Amino acid sequence: MKEYQLQKAVFKKSNLKIYNADCINIMKDYKDNYFDLAIVDPPYGIGADTKNNKAIKQSKHSATFSKKYGNQIWDNNIPTKEYFNQLKRVSKNQIIWGINYFDGFGFSGGRIYWNKNVAMPTYSDGELAYCSSIKSIKSFNYTWAGMLQQNMKNKENRIHPTQKPIQLYNFLLTNYATKDFKILDTHLGSGSSAIASFYYGCKEFVGIEIDPNYYNKSIKRIKEQTAQIKLL
Repeated sequence: MKEYQLQKAVFKKSNLKIYNADCINIMKDYKDNYFDLAIVDPPYGIGADTKNNKAIKQSKHSATFSKKYGNQIWDNNIPTKEYFNQLKRVSKNQIIWGINYFDGFGFSGGRIYWNKNVAMPTYSDGELAYCSSIKSIKSFNYTWAGMLQQNMKNKENRIHPTQKPIQLYNFLLTNYATKDFKILDTHLGSGSSAIASFYYGCKEFVGIEIDPNYYNKSIKRIKEQTAQIKLL
C-alpha cells in the first residue's frame, strides 16, 4: 500500500467537512453510530489506478488516460477488516460500492445496481452496491462511459478514473436519506458525493480522501460546483 505524506488539510463549507487523511484514523475520532448513513466507494483491488489496470494498458487511449488522471497507486488491495469494522461502528446504515469484490465480510442484504447503459468488453456493464437499509434489489439507470454521459449538455468534468456521477449520489440521498442525516464518505475521490450532499441539504457531510492530489482536485471541483445556483 502506498504511503502518503498527508497534509493537515480540512476544507469546510456549509454542511461539508472534508479531510485529507487516512479514513480509519478519522473514523476513530467519531463515536458509535454518529453517522446516519455511510455512502462509500473504497478500492476494489482490481487495478483501477491506471498503472495496474490491464484493460487500460491494452487500450490505445492508455497514454491519455494516465496523463489525465495521474499514475497514483491505490487499487492494489481491498480494504482491511479494520476498515469495515470501523465503518459499521460509526454509521447506522451503509451503502458500499463494489460489494461483489468484498467476500467474507458479512454483507448479506439489499443491493443497488447502477446500470451504465453501455456494454464494453473489458469493463462491467454496471456497478453493484450493498445497502443495509433494504433487503431487495433496486436499480438506477444512468449512462456513464468515458466521454459518453447521460446529460451531454452539462457534462461533468472527470478528474478520477473511478468517478461516479453527481446524479447517482442524488438518487441515493433522495431514496435512502433525509435532510437531518449525517453522511460519511471515506473515499471521496472526485467529490461527487459532497456536491450532491451540499445541494440535497443534509445536516452534515464528512468526506475523507487520503491522496493529496485527488484531495486538491476534488476541493477545486467542489468549490466550482457549489458556487452554481442549482444542481444540474
